[in-house]
Amino acid sequence: MADPVVIAVDGPAASGKGTLARRIAAELGYAYLDTGLLYRSVGLALLRAGGDPADSKAAVEAATSLDADFANFSDPALRNEATALAAGIVAAIPAVRHALIGMQRRFASHPPGGAPGAVLDGRDIGTVICPDADYKFFIDANLEERGRRRVKELQDKGVESIPARVLQEMKERDDRDRTRAVAPLAPAADASVVDTTNLNADAAFALAMSFIR
Repeated sequence: MADPVVIAVDGPAASGKGTLARRIAAELGYAYLDTGLLYRSVGLALLRAGGDPADSKAAVEAATSLDADFANFSDPALRNEATALAAGIVAAIPAVRHALIGMQRRFASHPPGGAPGAVLDGRDIGTVICPDADYKFFIDANLEERGRRRVKELQDKGVESIPARVLQEMKERDDRDRTRAVAPLAPAADASVVDTTNLNADAAFALAMSFIR
């Protein structure tokens, strides 16, 4: 059998990378993994245990004991803002990132359900997790547009949000992601960079598929 096709989709929060990655996977019949849910799972486990996401030892223990069943990502608490903030903190811990590398690579090399390919979205897929991915995308948008999208997303969920605070939290997460010592957020040298500031989801999808096809 041929090796599965691997597509890496990286970028910061609210850039549109998750929406794009899911659409590509659905279009091609590939398995899809939101790798951010791994870090959210670690952060949520710490919060529920009353721990501190900045506690490296506890975070690594939570990461190494994480259930490898990728179907167990339906807990709605994974999507709340407290979990998102905790995920951003644990994701900056080098040993946590190292502990989760194997899970992500196994998903890419052996896509669930016998799918012919895998689409992984995250922040270091094309640079660290799957540097030999067949296709690499880095999805970006300016901070103000990403903040506007996040506020709308929260409002659509019925969550009260203060735009200035959302923007500040996003800026802090960007700073952590881009300056961390291990696997900083950056486009792979051979990635196709797509700026979605002025693109809707359909236009971004059409552009990405034009590269793939």
